[in-house]
Amino acid sequence: MPHPSPTLHGKTCIVTGASSGIGRVTAVELARLGARTVLVCRDRGRGEATLAQIAKETGSRDVELKLADLSSQSAIRNLAREFLAKDQPLHVLVNNAGVVNLRRSLTRDGIETVFAVNHIAYFLLTNLLLERLEISAPARIINVASDAHRMARIGFDDLGGSRRYAAMRNYAQSKLANILFTYELARRLEGSGVTANCAHPGAVATGLAQNNGAWVRALTKLLGLFFRTPEQGAATSIYLASSPEVEGVSGKYFIDCKETRSSADSYSKADAQRLWEISTRMTGLADQTGRAASGARARR
Repeated sequence: MPHPSPTLHGKTCIVTGASSGIGRVTAVELARLGARTVLVCRDRGRGEATLAQIAKETGSRDVELKLADLSSQSAIRNLAREFLAKDQPLHVLVNNAGVVNLRRSLTRDGIETVFAVNHIAYFLLTNLLLERLEISAPARIINVASDAHRMARIGFDDLGGSRRYAAMRNYAQSKLANILFTYELARRLEGSGVTANCAHPGAVATGLAQNNGAWVRALTKLLGLFFRTPEQGAATSIYLASSPEVEGVSGKYFIDCKETRSSADSYSKADAQRLWEISTRMTGLADQTGRAASGARARR
């Protein structure tokens, strides 16, 4: 018996990094499926271009643009505060925004930028919106990770690469952090009606790493001839956000819309718990609410 076609009519979705690449395609397709879609973008011009694309391609005007620099914890808190103030439900959160830096830099919060954007932003925004997701359940959290995670282990003694920074190693570590976070989050949300899964989009021709200078832009443009399109890369995120086939599925890693084993290190509960505890300290969540430290309310 065929599965019913996915629909998101009456659902509200948030997509971060929605102004280009995988994020933009994800936002367009979720709107096409009928969702009320909230776009989180850093640049107003590109965000408004995505709004226009959604209106043109889907006819939907039930779309909202939120501006936030996800390297800034205060910006993430303002984003969550503005969304929660409208007292609307939240059924899907797609943590998609990401960055690759060839040179080490720090955010205004004093955190290494790649780790801050690729992991801490996922962790903080999700926890700030978690109660609303639970209230709106069934709901889904999708974290865009990468198979690059297989190249890394979590360097708890030097998460920010202050002693030895290597672009791909630090990027891979941040993607491993995405998966450890997803698995720990899924354990804490068991029985809540909220699922958490992560996805590898593949090597995709997007704007990722374009902030690293002209030669990198030229190289990625050349390599882009061999990369997947953003449409291909976004397919798994869209599947996890909308498909009836994964209703109730949680704590899994997907490639090409299929559940796949991630690296052995990604299944370490001890590492996941330690990363969670460190992340609560780095975000100050432990000082504000017991939810972040102890996990979502037990519903067993």
